[in-house]
Amino acid sequence: MIDIGKAGTFRLGDRIVNRMGYGAMRLSGPGIFGPPKDREQAIAVLREVAASGVNHIDTSDYYGPHVVNEIIREALSPYPDDLVLVTKLGARRGDDASWIPWNEPEDLARGLEDNLRNLGLETIEVVNLRTMGTHGPAEGSIARQFEALAELQQRGLVRHLGLSNVTMSQFDEAQRIAPVACVQNEYNLVHRDDDEMIVTLSEMGVAYTPFFPLGGFSPLQSDELSSIASEIGATPMQVALAWLLQRLPNILLIPGTSSLAHLRENLAAAELELSESILERLNAIGERVPA
Repeated sequence: MIDIGKAGTFRLGDRIVNRMGYGAMRLSGPGIFGPPKDREQAIAVLREVAASGVNHIDTSDYYGPHVVNEIIREALSPYPDDLVLVTKLGARRGDDASWIPWNEPEDLARGLEDNLRNLGLETIEVVNLRTMGTHGPAEGSIARQFEALAELQQRGLVRHLGLSNVTMSQFDEAQRIAPVACVQNEYNLVHRDDDEMIVTLSEMGVAYTPFFPLGGFSPLQSDELSSIASEIGATPMQVALAWLLQRLPNILLIPGTSSLAHLRENLAAAELELSESILERLNAIGERVPA
């Protein structure tokens, strides 16, 4: 059995979770829309996730839509006592699989109801407000939306609030309304815009969950990562995940897959210890400007 505990733990809200988690997005169909090709395989993946000691699963009812949450409920309910489910609100899916902003207060309340119903919960541990910038976070007030989530929290439907795809100033704005338990943004070896944010959040004890661990790489950067991975007998994804785990202790990972083999590969990144010389070479990948 893979020892994901080697990656350590961090506080998410008022729960302690293993830093190696799981993102359920890819359990839906192509384009994160419709049912998976193999529902039984999706269920098997989730059950192995839980059996491996993962106690942090990221989801949303707009994955499918509804499909992924229904599969999570079928696979894992009644849920393990230590399992933390984290969802996102702020979008819905069109009939053509389009992504549509859905962030009026009544939309957020409806979205939360959908999540609770399809997961089979009365309260969900963490809800992230997801802004719908197409190319990363866009500045602008999120107070109205976060205040709506804070009201849902006061009603006992949510224990903790988080943010996704936001800037530091938006985090500060939300934090003045209600405590922010986590931030979920794009971040990896070559997409390092949030370096300062992660340090600040670490000092505050706030979790940071990066997505797209292999997103945005140029061919040159991908080749260098693949070369390093080959040298140490790992996959590029394992190296990218291990780099994140060794970056700062408040970073929580949610790699997603619908394959049991890939799940095991991803979880094994928790056991991978990168040397200082390897870390220096990896850091240089993000600093190098492609010709």
